[in-house]
Amino acid sequence: MLNLNNEKWLWTGRVVSTLSAAFMAFDGIIHIARPAAVIQAYQQGGYSLSIIVPLAIIELVCVLLYIIPRTSAIGAILLSGYLGGAVDFNVRAGNPLVITLSPVIVAVLLWAGLYLRSEKLRTAVC
Repeated sequence: MLNLNNEKWLWTGRVVSTLSAAFMAFDGIIHIARPAAVIQAYQQGGYSLSIIVPLAIIELVCVLLYIIPRTSAIGAILLSGYLGGAVDFNVRAGNPLVITLSPVIVAVLLWAGLYLRSEKLRTAVC
C-alpha cells in the first residue's frame, strides 16, 4: 500500500492543487475581462451575456475557499458543482467530447490534489 504520509506526496498534492486552482482562477479572470472568445462561447452555448461576470465571481469565491486549508473541502465540492455546469455548457455548445470532458479532468485534479495534501480527507475516505 502507498504511504501517503510522507513529504513527497504532500508536496505533490500542493503542486497539483496550486496548478488546478491557478487554472480555475485564470478562467474566472478571463470571464470578468470578457474577451470576444468568451462572449462568442456564451452565445454559442445559448447563455445570456449578463451571467458571465456573476458566474466568474462565484468561480473565484469557490477557488478562494479551495485554497484556504480550513475550507478546502467545501471549495472542492462547490468547484465540482461549478465544473458540472461547465460540462453542461460544453454539451449545449456542441463542443467535441475532449472539450466537453475537460472540466471533469480539472475536477479530478482538484480532488486528487486535496486528497494528497489533506490527511483529514484521506482518513475520512479510507
